[in-house]
Amino acid sequence: MPPEIPADADARRAIRPVICYPTHALPDPDLALYRRARDGARKLDEVIVPPRDAACFRVPQGGFFRITGTDGPQVGDLNLWNAGDLSERFYSGKSRALHGTHLTVGERMWSCFPWMRPMATIIEDTLGWYGIDEFGGSVHDVIGTRCDPYTNALLSGGQYHHCCHSNLTRALADETGMPLAEAEKHVHDVLNVFMCTGFTRDTGQYFMKASPVRPGDYLEFLAEIPLLGALSACPGGDCSTEHSSDSAACYPLVVEVFAPAEGALDAWQPPSPNPYDRSHGRG
Repeated sequence: MPPEIPADADARRAIRPVICYPTHALPDPDLALYRRARDGARKLDEVIVPPRDAACFRVPQGGFFRITGTDGPQVGDLNLWNAGDLSERFYSGKSRALHGTHLTVGERMWSCFPWMRPMATIIEDTLGWYGIDEFGGSVHDVIGTRCDPYTNALLSGGQYHHCCHSNLTRALADETGMPLAEAEKHVHDVLNVFMCTGFTRDTGQYFMKASPVRPGDYLEFLAEIPLLGALSACPGGDCSTEHSSDSAACYPLVVEVFAPAEGALDAWQPPSPNPYDRSHGRG
């Protein structure tokens, strides 16, 4: 039986929203400094992420990394860890709460508690022009979790091993020498690089649509702390039709790592762990 509609229903709906976490107190990243340092940086490494698979890469603190689309429209699922301590990892939920559902230039990938500090700052985004479309869709989301074999088994009953969760698990196991079961515990919710997503207006469901990414488009970051990253080239390709598929057209992604010239970031201060004293009211 549907609930009774109260007499003041329209008035309740008309209450204006407030932003949960105003960010005016957060220091703005010095993008001009970062970009000057990037202009004189030298290339350290290049990693090709094969279609329907994942690969790891490492970035020194104060280094840069760029994710580029190559042969066709392709989205990627990105995990980041502190290279020296995998328990510090990307916290998509808090990044979403601070910046919104989709990230772009000047916004950050924040780490989990108790560190809660910037891990990487976006300094360039060739899809920054996209904005929010008429469906409420935008690119580079922090709302989707990652395609995974567990949800696939629940919904289809099948055993599909090239979901991004499994791809990231294999890549981390190969990089670190961990058994798969141990590596899987470190895999976490992602930044969906190049993916175009939003929520439907009528049912509030998470949707995806064809990514606007084209060969040569890229997303570039400054590493605020030493990073171990893993990137999966999603088996959904551009995610225009299916989320996990052996039939969708899929393409490689490229990760390039750069180091700035000596002294280029002398004016930069790496982020310290969060200042909360961790007493939780019992100090």
